[in-house]
Amino acid sequence: QVQLVESGGGLVQAGGSLRLSCAASTRTSRIYAMGWFRQAPGKEREFVAVISWNGGMTDYADSVKGRFTISRDNAKNTVYLQMNSLKPEDTAVYYCALDINARGPPARWGADYDYWGQGTQVTVSS
Repeated sequence: QVQLVESGGGLVQAGGSLRLSCAASTRTSRIYAMGWFRQAPGKEREFVAVISWNGGMTDYADSVKGRFTISRDNAKNTVYLQMNSLKPEDTAVYYCALDINARGPPARWGADYDYWGQGTQVTVSS
């Protein structure tokens, strides 16, 4: 079984920065891709950024490219999302997800992910 625990959300002014963290507890595999997705009120969940099991491949939504950076520390089983130049449209609940035994390019599709965190609220004021 895998548990994901997110932290780092909060309220920030437009143009500010936040860093989200997601710690994974897994005893079944050390090969897994991880990703961040978000869901704003009244909208569907959307892909934000993903990273491969060894950190060698990343992928970003066009809306966050150049502003957000995903990274991971496998020694700590933790993935990070550094969010800079935040905009009000970035306001959403951000979810961490894990795709176990994923060796190839990390997937953009939420349906490919096996485990999800509880979500952390990010609110950007104008």
